[in-house]
Amino acid sequence: MILRKIQPGASRGVWLSRVALRQELFFSSAVPHQPVPPLAQTLQGYLLALEPLLPPEELSHTRRMVQQFGKPGGLGQSLQKGLEKRAWHTKNWITDWWVQWAYLESRQPLPVHSMAAQQPLIADLIGQLPVEYMRGKPLCMELFPLLFSSCRIPGPKHDYITHHGRSRRSPTHITVVRNYQFFQLEVYNSDGSRMTESQIHGQLLRIRSQSWKTDKEPMGILTSEHRHTWGEAYNRLLRDKLNKESVQAIEKGLFSVCLDSPVMRISDEKYASRMAAQVLHGGGTFSNSGNRWFDKTLQFVVGEDGSWGLLYEQATAEGPPIATLLDHILEYCKKPDPKRAPLVPLPMPKKLYFHIDREIKRDIENAKQNLDILINDLDVNVFNFRKFGKELPKQHSMSPNSFIQVALQLAYYRVHNEVCPSCDIASQRMFRGGRTEFIRSPTNQTLKFLLAFDDPSISREAKLQLFREAVEAYSALTEQALRGQAIDRHLLGLKLQAISEGLSIPKIFMDTAYGLATHWKLRTGQVPANTDSVMCFGPLVPDGYAICYNPQADHVHFSITAFNCCEETHAETLALTLKNTLCELQELLQPTV
Repeated sequence: MILRKIQPGASRGVWLSRVALRQELFFSSAVPHQPVPPLAQTLQGYLLALEPLLPPEELSHTRRMVQQFGKPGGLGQSLQKGLEKRAWHTKNWITDWWVQWAYLESRQPLPVHSMAAQQPLIADLIGQLPVEYMRGKPLCMELFPLLFSSCRIPGPKHDYITHHGRSRRSPTHITVVRNYQFFQLEVYNSDGSRMTESQIHGQLLRIRSQSWKTDKEPMGILTSEHRHTWGEAYNRLLRDKLNKESVQAIEKGLFSVCLDSPVMRISDEKYASRMAAQVLHGGGTFSNSGNRWFDKTLQFVVGEDGSWGLLYEQATAEGPPIATLLDHILEYCKKPDPKRAPLVPLPMPKKLYFHIDREIKRDIENAKQNLDILINDLDVNVFNFRKFGKELPKQHSMSPNSFIQVALQLAYYRVHNEVCPSCDIASQRMFRGGRTEFIRSPTNQTLKFLLAFDDPSISREAKLQLFREAVEAYSALTEQALRGQAIDRHLLGLKLQAISEGLSIPKIFMDTAYGLATHWKLRTGQVPANTDSVMCFGPLVPDGYAICYNPQADHVHFSITAFNCCEETHAETLALTLKNTLCELQELLQPTV
């Protein structure tokens, strides 16, 4: 989640005075296809990743199993050939499988497991996205048009994504929701031109005047349910013609705009965390959760206190492209709108109505209870570390991301007195249709550093050398991932290839070591942006954390989440430990005495 405020005293009527959109998003196919890594390389990397996590006897058992899987003429070689054949006949050999396995087959409720981004107030969502580059090479831009006029649809066994932006009659409206009431707002004039700032400003004021009551049923709460439960309620809801028309208007809209009541301010320190949680899930059934349609790909959330953010459903895209979109929006908003509003009067925004029978009423009440339980279970801690930013590692010839990753490992080790499987999200958009890959931690070099850092018998020089080696080892894994040569998507592909061929799941994936290695207690992600911002998402496992960060030149924004149901994890404790750890690492690099 990403947070900042608009000018104090700004009226509610100008929150989104420029909300408009054109889907003139350029994308490039001038990027290579994602490679299938060599089997032997992946298996070797897998064993290396297990070394810091397993005792010697368990590692020996797993090593024998891996060798059996990868032997010439064995099952691994056969599955590898299947993947290479798949790569020849698909745009991207892993993306469709990954989206289905990681997102659409998940039955978990979306609110905590979706991702939200908070930024300074935007007023205009219009323009063209230039092609992005990483290290001088173009990135795949194909997913950007899919962010708009799209929605996740619940199903009995798995969900699917519907995209309306490329239909013969592309949608020309957004959905605005206030006090649990949904409105369809056209953002194009009848002649095809986009509406001006003043036109949309006026329409938002009309919506505001029509939605002052809060005694409506919070229909959006239904989308927060367990996916199977919501799927059944969805089918009941759509049996009614009026309900079906209203739901389809929400699903087809370019995006949604949620006009929220203000977040209760307890203290400045807690306010950022409360705002982050507010965007992520709405704050509960007595707050703004009824102002959401969690299935919608993009939802801009604007509070009466000037806070705002972006909630997005991540089956369509992960964090970095969303941050790119927001940066582009903010740059565009600096330009004045040169268009003058035509004198033609506009029709009233269309209010969307629902027929709520006894069954739907029961579904809403059940969803309220379940969502409040889910929200109360999530511990959110957002803070801005101000002692230094990415310039400090750079001054010492270190990668800022690798520096922070080793710091996260050290902080976790200090809190829990153990190392754990950790994944850092790396983009694969340098490949056609690419999504993400995991960079694994800890490495052997990191483990050596962790064991040495708090040992007073080891000299500062030795600790500094171990720290450099840990950072360099992580940087090497990062380079490997950016070349499409990391291990996790490949391992998943081998497993899914076996399933697609009707085979039993290979023993290597039924091994205890594989279960341990993929129980991600630390889910991390660097989502750099050109502005002060931070993303927020829930942990992958009940006894884990999710940590997101945005390094700026002289400070770093962090968000940490954990579940209250786990007595072992505590977001605030890890946050305090991380702050102290970063300060001590600064002292290691630049001793003051």
